Amino acid sequence: MNILLRQLAIIIFFWFNKVVRKFFEIIPASIAWLTIVAMFLLSYLTPTFVAIFIILFDIYWLLKTIFLSFHLNHAYSEMKKNLKIDWLTKLKNLGVNKNLNINYDDVYHLILLPFYKESHEVIKESLESILNSNYDKNKFIIILGAEERAQDIAKQTAIKIKKEYEDKFYCFKITNHPANLLGEIPGKGSNESWMGKFAQAEIIDKQNIPYENILVSVFDIDTTVYQEYFGILTYKFLTCKKPLRSSYQPIPLFINNIYTTPALARVVSFSATFWQMMQQARPERLTTFSSHSMPFKALSDIGFWGKDLVSEDSRIFWQCFLHYDSDWKVEPLNYPVSMDSNATPKFWKTMKNIYKQQRRWGWGVENVPYMLEGFRQNKIIPWYKKIYWSFITLEGFHSWATNALLIFALGWLPLYLGGEHFNYSLLSYSLPEVTRFIMTLAMIGIVSSAIMSVILLPSKPKWFKWYHYLIYIIQWVLMPITLIIFGSLPGLEAQTRLALGGRFKLGFWVTPKFRNTK
Repeated sequence: MNILLRQLAIIIFFWFNKVVRKFFEIIPASIAWLTIVAMFLLSYLTPTFVAIFIILFDIYWLLKTIFLSFHLNHAYSEMKKNLKIDWLTKLKNLGVNKNLNINYDDVYHLILLPFYKESHEVIKESLESILNSNYDKNKFIIILGAEERAQDIAKQTAIKIKKEYEDKFYCFKITNHPANLLGEIPGKGSNESWMGKFAQAEIIDKQNIPYENILVSVFDIDTTVYQEYFGILTYKFLTCKKPLRSSYQPIPLFINNIYTTPALARVVSFSATFWQMMQQARPERLTTFSSHSMPFKALSDIGFWGKDLVSEDSRIFWQCFLHYDSDWKVEPLNYPVSMDSNATPKFWKTMKNIYKQQRRWGWGVENVPYMLEGFRQNKIIPWYKKIYWSFITLEGFHSWATNALLIFALGWLPLYLGGEHFNYSLLSYSLPEVTRFIMTLAMIGIVSSAIMSVILLPSKPKWFKWYHYLIYIIQWVLMPITLIIFGSLPGLEAQTRLALGGRFKLGFWVTPKFRNTK
């Protein structure tokens, strides 16, 4: 009887956890769709309330735009200042870190470069940037991670690259991540985990390198680093309050191929960059994104990256945050790395790929149930931290999916659905004018973004003339389109897919890399 009761208790326990997990998965989409349905329903039932709400919401959006513009300018100023500093010289003058009892010369950099079918040119450009960085290459351990499912394409590329670079660093190794391993989905996370464990077993442990002395930089394969990246990274590591309890986040600039991408692609790419820059100015809410660095000790403690998820770059933050009972943060480097903007030889294919990429980024919402479940089980993390992170994470995904729709729909919905009584009111006549005026003022955000995008352009090709600057500024009139088509819609789809689950869940989609060399 006792055995049956225990078995029943176990069944109920697992069933309850499964129900709770599903509830957490449904939350983001439920809030988003409830907002959209309420937008239509209330415009019909209480158009006056909706009209007042949208005016207040537009004012909020204006104030938020001004607030974020200040953060953007501050982040740019910090980045500009950091780009001028010789960080290696600063490191040499730093001395020994008292907490870790090491100096900069004791630090090794494990650099993971997972790839799929990217070309030799793309990989070579990334490695050349690492080779040309202002840092001792005898401290670099390079792992180039191929995928078995890419077959001979990846294998041949990896062999060619190894011949060119294996004698230029302290260590250069190739891994080949097997396909169809149990408990894995194809993607960066499973490959990175394979690479990290290989480095641990075959290099780090065999050479008795202390885990505390190793910084891991995991880069998208199109990432090119600026000369002082490893200098400022090591400096931050040796000077921050808790070096072994921090990730280190650079600013991603999607500009490697910016001159050969369509205007819409440029606007989307710079928008992603600007958001990350603004987040660097608000480090209290910063999480890891795309290419970043972290201590190997922490990576080993948590068991490396998740193998069955898409958004491994942001999940790693939550793995560490929960493992260390919230004693984890992201240190902003305020220093750039550059990557490719989304592009293909054909315009409509590019548009399709941009949508897929934004949807994949939106799939970072899969971290919400992981975070909430972790908070439920962890009794040590303070409640105020649980509430804070739950709110800003849910609010962020909700804003992603709904804000653009609210701004561009609520200004006219009460006029169409509010009925004759509302349409003859003074408020109905004033609503379009008031919202238009507020949104015109909010254009300050678009103007500042346009100017900043021109400032951040890399070295100009020979064909670039003075009038191209005008084109690169005027392209920002496309911002409203990008906010809806490449913002709200893919974000809403990702959240809906998470709620539906099963066959609707997203797998990892590899963004094709295209360089037009003509």
